[in-house]
Amino acid sequence: MKDRVIRNRDLVRVPWRNGGGTTAEVAAFPEGSGFDSFSWRISMADVASDGPFSLFPGIDRTLILVEGDGIELDVEGIAYQLDRASPKLSFSGDNITTGHLLSGPIRDLNVMTRRGRFRHRTRFVESGVALLSEDTVAAALVALDGSFDVTVHSMLHSLQAMDTLMLEPTQDLLQISGSGRAILVEIEPDPA
Repeated sequence: MKDRVIRNRDLVRVPWRNGGGTTAEVAAFPEGSGFDSFSWRISMADVASDGPFSLFPGIDRTLILVEGDGIELDVEGIAYQLDRASPKLSFSGDNITTGHLLSGPIRDLNVMTRRGRFRHRTRFVESGVALLSEDTVAAALVALDGSFDVTVHSMLHSLQAMDTLMLEPTQDLLQISGSGRAILVEIEPDPA
């Protein structure tokens, strides 16, 4: 896989079956895999109304609020509020989960890995440098609320808000300059 930029404007948004929003796949492995066959998947969802989340048995998930005021997730009867102060939650796709919007629609970044094959890690980054874990087999840098220039492998990649830079594994420093925040997603094999 070569480093490549995926523009937010090029993502294909597909309506949910329950009509509560849309989803757009950013990347998945293997490429072209469906919900029953992916090993890992990164997507963005526009959530327009309250409702249940789809079950994904055997999948570990991280949901990150990227636009909007927030959502309260009820995961197996325990409430978690995702807002600007606390925008991220990791949970099992096996768990019965429902969402309640705090104040209008939101957009979230959703990272899913199939247990026993892969696991993932997410972190917020700003201008500066970042280094991928040695075990990383695929990575993505998603610009959230500003534009970024990312230099890796002596190549400059320019991102606008909600664009994604898919990265091949590297031990080179990622040089990041710009304004706002970005999310760095790292996928690695699950030794379990």
